[in-house]
Amino acid sequence: MKKILFIGNSHTYMNDMPELARRMIEDVTGEGCEVFMLAYSARPLKWHLEEEYFAVRFNILHGGYDYCVIQEQAHPMPLEQDTITCVNRIIKLCRQVGTVPIIFETWAEKAKPENQAKMNQRYRAIAEKQGVTLAPIGEVWERALNLLSDMPKADLYYRDGAHASAVGDYLVATVLTKVITGKLPKEDFLTAFDFSLPDDEWLHVKENVDEETICLPKEVVQVIKDCVNVE
Repeated sequence: MKKILFIGNSHTYMNDMPELARRMIEDVTGEGCEVFMLAYSARPLKWHLEEEYFAVRFNILHGGYDYCVIQEQAHPMPLEQDTITCVNRIIKLCRQVGTVPIIFETWAEKAKPENQAKMNQRYRAIAEKQGVTLAPIGEVWERALNLLSDMPKADLYYRDGAHASAVGDYLVATVLTKVITGKLPKEDFLTAFDFSLPDDEWLHVKENVDEETICLPKEVVQVIKDCVNVE
C-alpha cells in the first residue's frame, strides 16, 4: 500500500488530480494506494509553512507517507529564494521519516509560454541540489502541447489559460505515475476527471463524482504517453 501526500494549490486539486493519480497507480501496479491533500487556492508554499505549518508538519512526521508531492505556486511564480527555502524545509521534514519528496514542476500560462524555461530551470536546480526526485510535468506539457495542438478535444488548458483541463490533468497524473512506479498507464486506462460545469466558473464543481468521469480518446492518451517516455 502506497501513501502519497500532495501539498500545493489549485494546480494540485483541479479535476481531482490526486484521485486520478491514485487510480492510475493502482491500475499499473495492482497494489493499493492512498492519497491525501493539503491544497488551497492561490497559495504558495510559503503560506503553507507560515499559516498552515502545523498541518504540514503533522502530516509529514506522523502520516506515514511513502511520497510527498510538493507543488509551488505557478502564476505568478514566487521569489526563487522563497521557493528554495520552503521546498528545502519540506524536504528536511520528509527525510526525518523516510518519505520520498517529489518536486512538482508546473507549466506556464497559455499566453506566456516563455515562462516555461524559467520554471524548468528552477525546479531542476532544486531537485539536483537536494538530490530528490523531479516530476518533469512542465517539460512533458511543453512537448505534448505542440503535438496535440491540431487534435480536437485535446487542449491541455482549462478555458482560463492557466489551469489544467481534464486532458492536462491526465498528463499530470501520468507523469506522477511514471515517476512513482516506473510504469505508464495501461492501454485501456482512458479515464479522466472534469469537475467543472460547462460555461461556468471552475470553482463551481460537480458534486457527483460519477458525473465528472470522462473517457479520453486513445490517440490523445497515446501522445501524452509518448511525451512522458521521452528521456
